[in-house]
Amino acid sequence: MPVPPGVEYHRVLAGEKRRIGRGLLAILLLVGGMFGAIQVFFLLAVWIEGLIGIESQMLTPLTVGAGMAATALVIPWSMLIQRWLYGVRGPSLHSVVSRFRFDLFGLALAVTVPLFVIALAVTEYLEPRATVVWSHGDLIAWFVVVVLLVPLQAAGEEYGLRGLVFRIAGSWVHGRWASLILGIVVSGAVFAVIHTAGDPWWNVFYVVFAVSTALVTWRTGGVEVAAVMHGVYNVMTFTFWFILHADLTDRFDRSAGAVTPALLVPSSLVFIAIAVIVWIRTRRTGPAKTPAAGVRHSEVVPAS
Repeated sequence: MPVPPGVEYHRVLAGEKRRIGRGLLAILLLVGGMFGAIQVFFLLAVWIEGLIGIESQMLTPLTVGAGMAATALVIPWSMLIQRWLYGVRGPSLHSVVSRFRFDLFGLALAVTVPLFVIALAVTEYLEPRATVVWSHGDLIAWFVVVVLLVPLQAAGEEYGLRGLVFRIAGSWVHGRWASLILGIVVSGAVFAVIHTAGDPWWNVFYVVFAVSTALVTWRTGGVEVAAVMHGVYNVMTFTFWFILHADLTDRFDRSAGAVTPALLVPSSLVFIAIAVIVWIRTRRTGPAKTPAAGVRHSEVVPAS
C-alpha cells in the first residue's frame, strides 16, 4: 500500500478501520522482539566474556554494548512490522518523504550538542555523585561502545516508539487532534514502561522526554530530530561519566530516591526548549505532510 498523500506523519497508518487489535499485536511484537533480542545478545556477550576470561557482570562494555546493538535492530524490525501488518513500506518511518533527511539531521546536531553539554555540565557541577577508579582499558572500551552504539540504540527507540507506536496509536481514532494526543500518550506510556523507573522524578523526566520528542516528530514529519535529541543526550551523559570516573552502578540506579530534581531539570528544560524551537520554525508551514498526489518525494521541501 502506498503512503497516503497529504497526511501528517502520525496519520500515515490511519484508514476507515481503526484496526486496534492489529495495532496491539504490532506493539507486542515490537516490544517483545526488542527485549528478546536484548536477552539473546546479553547471553552471547556473557558467553564471550567467559571465553576470554572476564568475570561476567551486568555493567561491562560488552554486555551493555550488546543491549545497545540489540536495540538498534528495532529500526529494521519496526519497518518489517509496518510492512507486514499494514502494507506500508518501511522507509516511510524515516519521514513523510520516505527518506532520511540528512540536512535536518545535521541542523539538529548543531543545535542540540551545545545545549546538552551546558545542561549536563550544570547538573554534574550542582549534584556531584559517587566516583570509582576506572582502568585505562575500561575507559577505551566504554568510549568505543558509546560512540559507535549509543546513537544507534537511541535511534532504534525513536523509530520504534516515536515512529511505529506513534503511528499505530494515531490510527485508532479519526480526529486529527485526538489522533495526535492518543499517539503521544500511547507512545509515551510504552516508553515509560520499557524503562521501568521506580523513582518518581525519573518518570517525570520520561514524560517530558516522550512528549517533547513526539511533538518534534509530528512537526518535522520524521524521526531525525528526535533521534538526534535522544542520541546526543545519551552520548553526552556517558561522556561526562567518563570524564568524572562515575560509579555506573550509582548512575544507572532508577529506584525510589535515587535522584533529585536538580539531576533532571536542566536536561528536561533542553528537551522542552528544542520542541519550542521546532514549533516556532514550523509555525507558518505547520507540521510536515506526505507529498500530495502527483508530487514526487524529491520535490518536497521538508520543514526545518
